[in-house]
Amino acid sequence: MKRPQFTFFGTPEFARIVLSELKNAGYIPSLIVTAPDKPVGRKHILTPPPVKVWGEENGIPVLQVSHPKEAIETLKEKKNDLFIVASYGYILSQEILDIPKYGVLNVHASLLPLYRGASPIESAILNGDEFTGSTIMKMVLKMDAGPILTQSLVPLNDEITKPELFEFLAHDGGRLLAETIEPYINGEITEQEQEESQTTYCKKIQKSDGDITRDDDTTRWRKYRAYYGWPGVFFFNEEGKRVKVTKARFENGQFIIERVIPEGKREMDYSSYVK
Repeated sequence: MKRPQFTFFGTPEFARIVLSELKNAGYIPSLIVTAPDKPVGRKHILTPPPVKVWGEENGIPVLQVSHPKEAIETLKEKKNDLFIVASYGYILSQEILDIPKYGVLNVHASLLPLYRGASPIESAILNGDEFTGSTIMKMVLKMDAGPILTQSLVPLNDEITKPELFEFLAHDGGRLLAETIEPYINGEITEQEQEESQTTYCKKIQKSDGDITRDDDTTRWRKYRAYYGWPGVFFFNEEGKRVKVTKARFENGQFIIERVIPEGKREMDYSSYVK
């Protein structure tokens, strides 16, 4: 089969990993659409998104736009047969969805229709799910609601953290997508409509979601794993000051704190903090 000419939409590390898996399988985009460079860190250093870096390293043209509508004319002129979206961060209009001959495929890190939205990886951990997975779907205008082409099933344990699951599902989703493209284009896959009655949604994570002050130990452990790295978890002490938990474990049903950063202080052992 002749490889289709396709445009890739994506922005963060998740999308970069998907691109790498596509490349490993012989699928190279002819155009990448991503977000503009953004200030990062306390010094607000202007930093390119990971997908832009990947594109430049691999000699792929990169189009950075503040909104996908700014790319419409370029996309029409390019005349690619397929669009692929992975963690792009913007909603594509119907006008864009209608451009490619074979439509727009999307990689989503959940077993749709579960966890439509911005935080499917965190949500699977927060809810104590035994399984999660990757879904390849054909995009429609409604968020994460398109027909399913293929899915993978990934077992979860009660130790895995968000960064670990994030990386695993990015590779898993990229490989699944690569395996799906050819049979999809050849008409060998039956599209399966999502069961709307089974739909659940997940919100964008906020810093305040990391508050474990009033949670039970099981919830604290799940939040610690789901928010590991960012936004992290914290509690408020009797003086109303914020104490960030940097290291913890779960043992015999108890959430055991090992390291903390009290507000205005350096990281320390929790045993030293409570003395």
